[in-house]
Amino acid sequence: MDLDLADRVYIVTGGARGLGRATADVLVAGGAKVVISGRSEESLAEAAGALGESAVTVASDNADPATPARLISAARESFGRLDGVLISVGGPPVGTVTSTSDADWSRAFESVFLGAVRVAREVCAELEPGGSVAFVLSSSVRSPLPGLAISNGLRPGLAMVAKTLADEQGPRGVRVNGLLPGRLATARVAELDASTGDAEAARAQSEAQIPLGRYGEPEEFGRAAAFLLSPAASYVSGVMLPVDGGLLRTL
Repeated sequence: MDLDLADRVYIVTGGARGLGRATADVLVAGGAKVVISGRSEESLAEAAGALGESAVTVASDNADPATPARLISAARESFGRLDGVLISVGGPPVGTVTSTSDADWSRAFESVFLGAVRVAREVCAELEPGGSVAFVLSSSVRSPLPGLAISNGLRPGLAMVAKTLADEQGPRGVRVNGLLPGRLATARVAELDASTGDAEAARAQSEAQIPLGRYGEPEEFGRAAAFLLSPAASYVSGVMLPVDGGLLRTL
């Protein structure tokens, strides 16, 4: 399927690694240009080298109120247009509700929640009809994950923001969707498995609960995200799409 990505321009926050990077790879392979952001200069440099002239990088943190304007300016100045954004942030710290401090909640809210809302709001103001916004959320939108109290608290609210934004932007011809990744073979998931004290056993236990019987690969997520961002999904909006091998049992 041709996703009609040629010469389109997308911002990908958190695009230097993990699911953001996987999406940037698919977008560029389809002919798009990308502005990727992240906090690690080293990771950004590696991504820029791999993606070549189709990518520019911006070292930034989603929690910084100045970040959206910097990303939008980079897209306009480097490529002359802006067609959409994938909003991805690093996972918040592990912990239970009772063990998580106010400071950890506040830091996560600034980056995971408010930072994402700010990027979406400001990018939407720049998009023309046909533009697209996609939030990288989590399966915790529909079912809580053990030991991830912050994610369980913030991701469902952000999903509802995405649904509301889809209602608000629909009359302008701008689509808004969310993606709910499950157990994907990223560094973040490897860290979560290792935090149990037995990474191999944790992975085996998780895989036993996935109907497809395995962890997903980042590029499998990237293809789903690129589709939602692309004109090929022109009548898909307000959707929260699980990319989890069938793990979620909710409708």
